[in-house]
Amino acid sequence: MENPFGKITTLEKVLELFYNGMTLMFGGFGGVGSPPTLIYGILDKGIKDITLIGNDTGFPHIGIGKLVSQERAVKVIASHIGSNPIAGKLMHEGRLEVEFSPQGILAERIRAGGVGLPAILSDIGMDNELVSKNKPHFLLNGKDYLIETALTAEVSIVYAKKADPYGNLIYDKSARNTNPLVAMAGDITIAEVEEIVPLGSLDPDEIVTPGVFVDHIIPSKGVNWKWAWE
Repeated sequence: MENPFGKITTLEKVLELFYNGMTLMFGGFGGVGSPPTLIYGILDKGIKDITLIGNDTGFPHIGIGKLVSQERAVKVIASHIGSNPIAGKLMHEGRLEVEFSPQGILAERIRAGGVGLPAILSDIGMDNELVSKNKPHFLLNGKDYLIETALTAEVSIVYAKKADPYGNLIYDKSARNTNPLVAMAGDITIAEVEEIVPLGSLDPDEIVTPGVFVDHIIPSKGVNWKWAWE
């Protein structure tokens, strides 16, 4: 019998996919658009030694910042950490490795990973040691470029406004931010959603992330999805 839920599952079930030492990519910008239920579940399970990939480190008690503040991460790849002073403190104390990537380049590295490209070329940061350090160069048409490696993760977590049982996603305004790119770049992608609607309810023109990129859907805390049994 076909599963009537499609890709819909529970927090407890998807938490089996998280483990110590994993690489985790997350959507969100300063906490907006990050999946709170999944982040809480990771904290509650005690997952540690994570490599985090995302736009920023949130705030100390908001978004992915909770994982950073509780020292669950050993490395962060992000465009900035300024909104989370604990991240900066841990970095200066040598307890958190931070790889900075300019915001646009970071987004493009994630996109490249999602479409199967190994790297991109960029001239941004050529004169900035913080950006260019230890990166190979490539000469193309007489111009020197940095080789920026693509980014992927063992698990990607995203947050969406609506989903149908097959994982088609719609985002809420600016909470969309990096979520569509992150959804593409995970070996496994888990979407936490505010509202789960029956198949066929979404206008195809509104869908931002096709379900082909999403492996599992969980309802955000408090979401009523009783209709799925009816």
